[in-house]
Amino acid sequence: MAPEPGRTDRGRLPVVVVGAGPYGLATAAWLRAAGVTARVFGEPMESWRAHMPDGMFLKSVPTASSISTPDGGHRFADFRTAHGRRPVGDTYPIPVDEFIAYGDWFQEHRVPEVERTAVRDVRAADGGFGVTLNSGEEITAGSVVIASGLVPYAYRPPGLAPLFPAGLASHPCDHADLSPFAGRRVAVVGAGQSALESAALLHEAGAHPTVIARTGSLLFGVPPKTDRPSSRSRATRLLKPASSLGPGWSHAAVSRGAGAYRRLPLPVRNHFLRTVLGPSGAWWLRDRVDGHFPVMCGHRVASARQENGDGTIRLEVADTAGGTELVDTDHILTATGYRVDVGRLSLLEPTLRQSVRTLPGGAPVLSAGFESSVPGLYFTSLAAAPTFGPVLRFVCGTDFAARRVAGSVAGRPG
Repeated sequence: MAPEPGRTDRGRLPVVVVGAGPYGLATAAWLRAAGVTARVFGEPMESWRAHMPDGMFLKSVPTASSISTPDGGHRFADFRTAHGRRPVGDTYPIPVDEFIAYGDWFQEHRVPEVERTAVRDVRAADGGFGVTLNSGEEITAGSVVIASGLVPYAYRPPGLAPLFPAGLASHPCDHADLSPFAGRRVAVVGAGQSALESAALLHEAGAHPTVIARTGSLLFGVPPKTDRPSSRSRATRLLKPASSLGPGWSHAAVSRGAGAYRRLPLPVRNHFLRTVLGPSGAWWLRDRVDGHFPVMCGHRVASARQENGDGTIRLEVADTAGGTELVDTDHILTATGYRVDVGRLSLLEPTLRQSVRTLPGGAPVLSAGFESSVPGLYFTSLAAAPTFGPVLRFVCGTDFAARRVAGSVAGRPG
């Protein structure tokens, strides 16, 4: 008897995609174009909806915020046109709720087969993988693509570990709404977009934030002089070529050369990952930060303890000269970013997790097609950034990633 359509002759699916955010949706669209049947699991745009605070804006510009499809359709611009909205360019920061609506629209039109249930665990099974859903359904698949996004890799400083279970410290991804902090003192640790925008949102919600940043001064992007890169003068374009990550040779190199990035020595890759688009705020954020709340640059949190009585947290904050001062707060928001570590990916069964070869720090070692050392197990989105570079941190990276993953999966034996 012939196998069921979309299954191999061993009765298993060719591929399961775990996650329905931009990277999972783009991967599914490209797999379909490659003739590979996939089952896609996850609530569409869930990480954006549940783990990004109301009032947030995307750091990337509209032309770099489209989810990839093989035919180039269903871009962010197409979504706006379909909803009767005017075209926008580089001077338009995208509100997070508009981007979520775009992702939902993309899913409805390009990946309607998404199954709105979570994957409970993935394990090695019979030369492929066994996948258990929260519904209890058991599936076997030849390949699995992990497109689980940022949240599993949220970095919470070990020195503050006792404060998290008590609700005295949190990560920005723990909050879809910062308004409950109104009237409270919040120490925001970090100097990047997440830290600065969270502090601005806290201030605008009636909270009293204080930013504590190791960097000597806060950095912000430069406002674009034109709404379209093509409108810039020829001299400006030569000096700072346009790219999906913004103007500049370093941005152009890492956005256009993601395939070559993998060939760089690991120390060089790590350096670029830290420094290209390093901690900074978007240009439109400066006016919401400067002068609105205290900023302690050149400082780090040396210790934190809860004071008896009123629940105040007392921070000992050290400066670069070796001095210290005390800061009292009601809550610590650790906007300390994300660190990829496969060891923290609980949906992978422990034996499978330990079988994945990793870089120092825990990120998976990936092939040119995003395949890990475990044949058939793929990682995309942020998990692939240590291999392919900073472009994998942004929506525009879906084009490079989805093409490569779909091509690799399609080329695997059944």
